[in-house]
Amino acid sequence: MTVHSPLVLSEDPEIWRDTERLVCCSVVPEAPDVATFSFVSPSGALFRYEPGQFLTLELPVPGGTVWRTYTISSSPSRPLSISVTVKAQAGSVATRWMLDHLRPGMAIKATGPLGVFTLPRKDRKKYLFISAGSGITPSLSMTTYLFDRATDIDVAFVNCARRPSEIIARRQLEQMAARVPSIKLYFIVEEDDPFDVWTGFRGRLNQITIGLVASDYLDREVYCCGPEPFMDAVREMLIGLGYDMDRYHQESFAKPAETVEDIPPHDDVVPDDHAAARITFAPSGVVADCHETDTVLAVAKANGLNIPSGCTFGLCGTCKIRKLSGDVHMVHNGGISDDDIAEGYILACCSKPIGQVEVAV
Repeated sequence: MTVHSPLVLSEDPEIWRDTERLVCCSVVPEAPDVATFSFVSPSGALFRYEPGQFLTLELPVPGGTVWRTYTISSSPSRPLSISVTVKAQAGSVATRWMLDHLRPGMAIKATGPLGVFTLPRKDRKKYLFISAGSGITPSLSMTTYLFDRATDIDVAFVNCARRPSEIIARRQLEQMAARVPSIKLYFIVEEDDPFDVWTGFRGRLNQITIGLVASDYLDREVYCCGPEPFMDAVREMLIGLGYDMDRYHQESFAKPAETVEDIPPHDDVVPDDHAAARITFAPSGVVADCHETDTVLAVAKANGLNIPSGCTFGLCGTCKIRKLSGDVHMVHNGGISDDDIAEGYILACCSKPIGQVEVAV
C-alpha cells in the first residue's frame, strides 16, 4: 500500500509554484468520456491564476511521457485546489490515460498557469460566453469567478452540445444561475437523449439564436471557445451582425496562447462600408454599383429586379439564387445546404458582394 504525505496547511500559506507536484484529490465524472480532476498542493500552498488560463500536465502514458495542455475549469476565487475538466476524443492517448488511470492520491508534474484568454482585471462588463463541447471550461471558470465576486454580474452563457447528457457541468452552472438571476443559461443540443425530455434549444447556433438569448449582444464582451470550425462560424455570425470584433476573444483547442503575441490573426472577410462592389445580374443585363455591406437582395430590389424572399435572415431559403462568378460574404441561418453552396448557390438576403460578382437573376 502506498502511503501519501498528508496535506499541510501552514498559518501563512505560500502560492503554489510549478516546481511542486500536484496531488489529485478528486475525480468527478461529468459526461461520457469527460471528467473533472481536482488537485491540491502537498505543502498547502494556494493557487493563484486568472480565470480562463491553462495548465500543462506531464502524463506517464504507455510509450513515454507526454505533455498536454488543459484549461483550468475551477476559479481562482477558490484557491485551495485547482481543477481541469478533460474530454477524451477518438484516438486520444493522454486524456484517455487520465480517465482510465489518474486517481486520488496520485501525484503529477504540472507547469503554469499561463494564458491570456482571461477576464479584464478591473472593468466590470456585460459578457456573452459562447462555447461548444469541452470548450465550456474557460467559460465555467470565468462564470464561477464572477459568481463568487457577487457584484455586477451580467452573463449570457451559451453552450452547444450534441445531446443534453453531454452538457458539461450543467448542474454546477444551474446552481449558480438559480442564485444569481443575472446569470442566464442557454443550452443548445443537436439531438435529444432517448426517453428523456428536452425543452431547450435544438439545432445549431445561428444569428437568430444569438439575438434571442442576448438581444443586447452589441453591448457585451464575447468570449468563445470550441473546435476551430465552430469558432470560425461564430466569428462569421458576429461579423454579419455588425459586432465590434475588437471586443471578441477566443481560445484555441489546439494551442492556447501564452502571450498576446502568440494569438494568431483571424483570416476573416469583413465587408467594408467604404469599399466599392459591383453586381452583374445576368441574364437581366443589369449592372449595379454598390458597397460591400449591401446585400444582393437589397441591390436587386433597388434596381427593379424581383428576387422572391421571405424571412430576410437566411432562414427560409426562399431567395436562393446561383452565383456565376466572384465572391460573396454569406452568413446564413440554416436556409441553404452545404451541397447547394458547393454547387454555387447563395441566399441573396444574407450575401454581400466582395468586389465584382455575377448572379443568375
